[in-house]
Amino acid sequence: MSRLRCSVYIATSLDGYIARPDGGLDWLEPVQQTGEDYGYGAFWQSVDTLIIGRKTYETALGFDTWPYSGKRCVVLTHGAPTPRHGEELYSGELGALVERLLAQGSRRVYVDGGSVITQFLAGGLIDDVTLSFVPVLLGGGIRLTQEIGHDVRLALTRTRAFDSGLVQVEYRVVS
Repeated sequence: MSRLRCSVYIATSLDGYIARPDGGLDWLEPVQQTGEDYGYGAFWQSVDTLIIGRKTYETALGFDTWPYSGKRCVVLTHGAPTPRHGEELYSGELGALVERLLAQGSRRVYVDGGSVITQFLAGGLIDDVTLSFVPVLLGGGIRLTQEIGHDVRLALTRTRAFDSGLVQVEYRVVS
């Protein structure tokens, strides 16, 4: 059986924040340009499943349209929110979740949310990371990762710079 590919694709400020302290994402607006998605569309087409945390889920529920439509969505939570778009709730061991998703036909998972990314990195479950560095220093907010507990080695696979000032870096996680 092949391995489930778990990927991170996220924007971060130059000082390592993925959101403001209140979860706000308004700082992304200066790099949003008509006709430029920074490769997100192709990435989105390559994934069949998302694994997100409760805070990311709550942020997504506040958007005008459900951003994960057409994809399987698993929300890691210890609470019991009521699913609104067919999402699954999960609170168990991450390795078991990855194995179950693979057995059920998932091939590539989009892992999103600072806490979830940290847990997956700590568990050695991430295969590749795409970081889009937005040219802004936030000075505070929600960090890309928290305490992982060990080094995570990355091998550079691609870099791209855009006219907006955004720089995108792709890495493969070295096991």
